[in-house]
Parts: sequence; structure tokens; C-alpha cells
Amino acid sequence: MSNKSIGLDDSLHNYLLSTSLREPQIAQLLREETARMESARMQIAPEQGQFMAFLVQLMGAKKTLEVGVFTGYSSLCVAQALPTDGRVVACDVSDEYTSIARRYWSAAGVAQKIDLRLAPAIETLDDLLGKGQAGTFDFAFIDADKENYWNYYKRSLELLRPGGLVAIDNVLWSGRVADDSIQDQNTKAIREFNQKIHRDERVDISMVPIADGLTLARKKASPISKK
Repeated sequence: MSNKSIGLDDSLHNYLLSTSLREPQIAQLLREETARMESARMQIAPEQGQFMAFLVQLMGAKKTLEVGVFTGYSSLCVAQALPTDGRVVACDVSDEYTSIARRYWSAAGVAQKIDLRLAPAIETLDDLLGKGQAGTFDFAFIDADKENYWNYYKRSLELLRPGGLVAIDNVLWSGRVADDSIQDQNTKAIREFNQKIHRDERVDISMVPIADGLTLARKKASPISKK
């Protein structure tokens, strides 16, 4: 995991931020509070948050999904980019981390846009599907436990409308995915996920080397059945 773009030294990363980042103060304060936590590396990079907000605005998205909230930076970025009637369904299991998120969502004035579901994400996604929500979401972001990435992805894809976009985080995994000597479960799960989505004909894809690697998958209008 990385809270800045992979492959950039500090000098170049600082230049990138100084010439492109337009971070609201409330987002900066959240990022700074999170940076003091032991689990700070789970925080996405600010340039990634801005990029996802840009994508949401570009798509004209209104209904979005997030799998893995942590302290709420990514959902804050997306919610701020949504119109007043926009909505984020945010999935997480940690009341501790999301209590920080809720505080900043309220301070930013976007709490009414975010529907936090504290439950295992697969249960939440299956509940949405069971309630007829398939094909109704514009955008999804996945950044949770790596061994379940494919389970999250296939459900999110079903929830997306044709032309909708799913963004999957940590696909470069600090470069470990390219080192065959590394065989821990998380690294192996990400490698397998990357290979499977590369072959998935239901989507158009692009792996972007921003932050820790972000794969963008656009759902095709006429998806091909694939298990």
C-alpha cells in the first residue's frame, strides 16, 4: 500500500502535488489526522482521491459504491464531487475507523450523501443485488481485503450500469506483484485478480500507475456471460 504515487521520489511527488493538487482543507485535515495513525499506509494518496473525483464528475455520476472505507478520505473526495442528490453506499466493518470518517463527512457537509453499511461487504453487495439494484450504480471503488477482490469486483460489476466504471486499488502492490520471490497470500491474490480482470471480456480496462496502482474497468454495453 502507498499514500503517494509509486515510482516517484519525494522531490517529484512534491512537485506533482504543488502543481496539480486542489485539496479542500477538510480533506487535508483528515489526511493529516490519518497520517498519525499506525495504519496510515491504508490511506489513499491525495492525487488519487482527486483523480477519482475527476472521474466521477466526468461521468456525471450520481450513485456510487465504495468497498473499504477506512477513515473516509476516498468517500469524502467522491461525495464532494457528486451533485446534491448524489449518493455513496460505503461498505466497511470497522466502527473505529469509520467513526473518524463520519466526523469529517459531517464537517464537510456531505454526510447526507453517504450511506455507511457496517457489515461484511459481500453481505451488503448481495443485499443490494437482492433488492433489485443491479445495473443502477455509476461508479464503484474497491479497496478492501485483497483475497476477496474478485468477489467484490464481480458483484460490483453486476451493480454497475452499462458504461459504469469500477476502480480497483493497490493493483501494483508497491511493486511486489512483479517479484516472483514474494508469495504471501495478499500478493498472490492481487496477481490472480490482475490476471483474471485482464481476461475479462465484459469490461474495457486500463491499469493506471497512480498511487499504488489503480485499475479502471468500464462495463461494456453488452456484457458477455462469464463466471
